[in-house]
Amino acid sequence: MPSYTPPLRDMRFVMHEVLKVTDELKPIARYAEADAGTIDAVLEEGGKFATEAVFPLNAVGDTEGCSYDAATHEVRTPTGFKQAYAQYVEAGWPGLSADPRWGGQGLPLVVSQCFNEMLNSANQAWNMYPGLTHGAYAALATHGTDEQKQTYLPKMTSGQWTGTMCLTEAHCGTDLGLMRTRAEPQPDGSYRITGNKIFISAGEHDMSDNIIHLVLARLPDAPPGIKGVSLFIIPKFLVNQDGSLGARNSIYCGGLEHKMGIHGNATAQIVIDGATGWMIGQPNKGMQGMFVMMNAARLGVGNQSLGLIEVAYQNALAYAKERIQMRSLSGAKAKDKPADPIIVHPDVRKMLLTAKAYAEGGRALAVYCAVLLDKAHYHPDEKVRKDSDEMLSLLTPIVKAFTTDNGHIATNACLQVFGGHGYIREWGMEQFARDNRINMIYEGTNTIQSLDLLGRKVLGNNGATLKKFGKLVAQLVEEEGVNEKMAEFINPIAYLGDQMTKFTTEIGFKGFQNPDEVGAAAVDYLRVLGHLVHGYFWARMAQVALREIAAGNADPFYQAKLQTARFYFARLFPETLTLMRTARAGSKVLMDTDLALA
Repeated sequence: MPSYTPPLRDMRFVMHEVLKVTDELKPIARYAEADAGTIDAVLEEGGKFATEAVFPLNAVGDTEGCSYDAATHEVRTPTGFKQAYAQYVEAGWPGLSADPRWGGQGLPLVVSQCFNEMLNSANQAWNMYPGLTHGAYAALATHGTDEQKQTYLPKMTSGQWTGTMCLTEAHCGTDLGLMRTRAEPQPDGSYRITGNKIFISAGEHDMSDNIIHLVLARLPDAPPGIKGVSLFIIPKFLVNQDGSLGARNSIYCGGLEHKMGIHGNATAQIVIDGATGWMIGQPNKGMQGMFVMMNAARLGVGNQSLGLIEVAYQNALAYAKERIQMRSLSGAKAKDKPADPIIVHPDVRKMLLTAKAYAEGGRALAVYCAVLLDKAHYHPDEKVRKDSDEMLSLLTPIVKAFTTDNGHIATNACLQVFGGHGYIREWGMEQFARDNRINMIYEGTNTIQSLDLLGRKVLGNNGATLKKFGKLVAQLVEEEGVNEKMAEFINPIAYLGDQMTKFTTEIGFKGFQNPDEVGAAAVDYLRVLGHLVHGYFWARMAQVALREIAAGNADPFYQAKLQTARFYFARLFPETLTLMRTARAGSKVLMDTDLALA
């Protein structure tokens, strides 16, 4: 059976030693009293909840899955899921970073970020039930009316009600402009909504009293395409004036998808049969509200893979230390045993270090983005708010796509460490690999994220935001450029930082002549930029480790951090050279292939 230990030491390192999150957030009045001790204490308790209440249910959820009653359209979650959720609600975890106006605790988002990483390591399928609620909460808090906020946000903050996002329809996936769900205005200001949605995570379950569906639909006079989409609230149970639950709304589960992974989460087909709903925001402006939820979900999906990388790595490391097989090529290491532990073999170490490097680099990026999100919302300086939002916009597709791609690489590498045992269910490794696979697909496939990054976030503003990130890299290079001990970490990002302008300009020019050039280069481009971002954070982590060692700190944590940084820059970062070459290969070898694909 797998095990899991919350990586609290590394979280503290990233938050307090590298990114100094409490200093960054201190200008924000609501966080002025949020100190490191409070954050650490909350996360220590969160780690206990993740390991004791949720992690034991991971294999149970995978084996049992969810059950669907076709007669009642009800869904029962796996054994223990409902009880663990009741514990979660009773302890106040849903409102950790929610606004105190709605009953939340008002802690910085970085606390929720780290807590949810632990929940994702413990049980991604379970954590998706409350996880979708956070995005629905954010959309309502940003675009809902005062009445809508007062009706829904307190119960969503407490966890009594959960939320979903209902976008996808069977005939269209990401191309939401093709959707057919219709909303007919009613005399009382409500709407009668009819349509069908698929792939709705946590779309029906028995864990909360009500489910608040956020649904995209078209008005009768809506213009065609994405410009004719509106956003609606459709509660599973209608809500009375006094806040109590009323009649069952005519929105229900028509069946569950049978999936490769995340079996414990109910991925529902949702039938909307003249349901009563209310518009959020303005007519035909639904994507503004939904993008709030989608961007939150994209950061959340990256966090799901981060959690899976961590737990897969921990179990592979423990196995590699105990499993004996063959002798080391450089001579026996465990002379008292008939063979050496497999951790002595170079390629086993490469697989382990790949997962470790992607987990720790991904954690630094995720924490940094959580701080950006809080600054974008609440910082008193308008320029800081704008700059933070702009940087977050650039980094969101990287968090989603780069981290989930790395999750695929890392969970499969960790499975490989187990050899044949990794391929069977008892060890839990194949579940981590299966569960991660969806993360590369939903909330916009990683190709969509790549097109968004290159087309909108980089070329769309002539590289202005990319240059701002480049300045962060340049500042670090200038600060440490003469430090010989930092050279192995600084030189790679300095070189790639210089190359990015030329690389981006070249692709942009080719794309201006032929848009397919952008599509052909986008996935490789995102991965190059992902490495530049990870490289920047790894250099910062190495910087802190070197300073601690120079000051006489003998904690082996810092030497371990340097060893991992060296591995990352020597073995993973050089992938950028190949990726830039393949990105420059152009679209002809892809598009001039009609005979090959006949």
